[in-house]
Amino acid sequence: MAPTFQGIDHIHVFVTDRAVSEEWYSRVLGLRRDARFEPWTTGRGPLTIGNESGTVHLALFERPPEKCRSVVAFTTTASEFLAWRTHLAGALGRTIDAVDHDLAWSLYFTDSDGNPYEITSYEYMPLVSVLRQPGA
Repeated sequence: MAPTFQGIDHIHVFVTDRAVSEEWYSRVLGLRRDARFEPWTTGRGPLTIGNESGTVHLALFERPPEKCRSVVAFTTTASEFLAWRTHLAGALGRTIDAVDHDLAWSLYFTDSDGNPYEITSYEYMPLVSVLRQPGA
């Protein structure tokens, strides 16, 4: 039996311009530079950003675009899911369609370098009544 995990420590994300990406992640996802990891930002090291509570970290590596990319998925409550949908529409300038997976709802989008992201809620039934309405 494998040991258990306590959560995701960080995810490596390849970007073409760390400064541009740092602004995008701040504006769209609310992630900010984590000063504890500032020494790593020199050379080819990552610029580490995270959420206010320190539970989510992304390590932004400045590299040419990669063909193989992993999806970074975040989980939310039903009410947070709806708030994210509204926020993303404003931050990205377009509506993000909610995808019904029968057990969960997800929002899919990419950053300015094409890295894919997913926001998912497993609070399925509360979202059905909202997201299955015409025009939702």
